[in-house]
Amino acid sequence: MSGFRPGVRLGIDVGTARVGVSRCDREGLLATPVETVPRASGDPVARVVEIARESDAVEIVVGLPISLAGRETASTADARGFAEAVAAASALPVRLLDERLTTVTANDALRRSGRSQRGSRSIVDQVAAVVLLQQALDVEKRTGLPAGQPVLPEE
Repeated sequence: MSGFRPGVRLGIDVGTARVGVSRCDREGLLATPVETVPRASGDPVARVVEIARESDAVEIVVGLPISLAGRETASTADARGFAEAVAAASALPVRLLDERLTTVTANDALRRSGRSQRGSRSIVDQVAAVVLLQQALDVEKRTGLPAGQPVLPEE
């Protein structure tokens, strides 16, 4: 595990209605689901920052939805804005990671486990966050470099 930085990380899947949150253990072995945060009620950025504080997180990885053709969309801009707000509010390093197919992978995993798509709505965002974070951990273990691009909080 050369070059892997120890510490708890959060994975964030930003959706229009919900934000899925996952975390890993200090050794970065396994990403697990934490919570689905509704976007409409309360302050989802503050809740993510609170979860990071409660978890003693050292970094937050936010999924960046890029179209399959490699283009940015309205969802891409939304995720960037959310990541910038988290970076400004938390003072933790925040990284954006291409999340193409994480929700598809999450829905597929839930379907294979016997859950209907309708019955999985409340947790699919958490599972997508798990897929995203596990991908980031695996990349860092393999390359020795953090996955994704750093987000710089606005001054």
